[in-house]
Amino acid sequence: MSAIVVIFDFDKTIIDCDSDNFVVDELGATDLFNQLLPTMPWNSLMDRMMKELHSQGKTIEDIVEVLKRIPIHPRVVPAIKSAHALGCELRIVSDANLFFIETILEHLGIRDCFSEINTNPGFVDEEGRLRIFPFHDFTKCSHGCNLCPPNMCKGVVIERIQASLSKEGNKKIIYLGDGSGDYCPSLRLSEGDHVMPRKNFPLWDLIIRNPMLIKAEIHEWTDGEELEQILLHLVNTIGSTNNNNSAQLLSADCKLQTISAAAHETLPQVLSVTQ
Repeated sequence: MSAIVVIFDFDKTIIDCDSDNFVVDELGATDLFNQLLPTMPWNSLMDRMMKELHSQGKTIEDIVEVLKRIPIHPRVVPAIKSAHALGCELRIVSDANLFFIETILEHLGIRDCFSEINTNPGFVDEEGRLRIFPFHDFTKCSHGCNLCPPNMCKGVVIERIQASLSKEGNKKIIYLGDGSGDYCPSLRLSEGDHVMPRKNFPLWDLIIRNPMLIKAEIHEWTDGEELEQILLHLVNTIGSTNNNNSAQLLSADCKLQTISAAAHETLPQVLSVTQ
């Protein structure tokens, strides 16, 4: 099992835009989106927009073609592939939706790099319409976090991940994000973890107001090139530290074995008795 778990936000972290806005804009529904935005939660609005686009004759294939054109910095995919090749476990925690994320990752050839995607459910129904639902069903009960939108508290997701990792030994988390929704999970990180906020984005703004609230080490980045450099530097540094600790433990164990053997040699030898 990997000693490093890298957790990515998706919009404006892996890709260089907001996937919801990109699809709505590219399919010509921006005006309706802006008109409806004040009337309902964002997640509910996206489901409504998919209904409107479907009624206008837009197909799933149209949406997929738009998603294949999503802007992404050229160094992000190599960074993800390198971190995966170095043995990191990669996960996504995003307030986008599963259909958008998986379609984009598969197009980029990196879907298999990720062991888990935590996001709002998104699937195509029997009528060929994309449905988008909340990760947390806020119509039944609240997740209780006033820092996060009603449909998803990323902090709750991080706590679940931390609880599962605690059963697997000493693991370090590297969390990458940009938005205000990434602040809650950043607050939940522990000492020895690392958070990578995108500079001059909402997460970075919130962190710099009071960095002492963050227990993890903070490493800002501006674009995909810096993301790659900083992420791989952290992975190599953590990996080197873990290897040194393992070597020290092995050395101590060998020393104990040597002492044990030396002590055994000082014991009186058993004499054979001639019958």
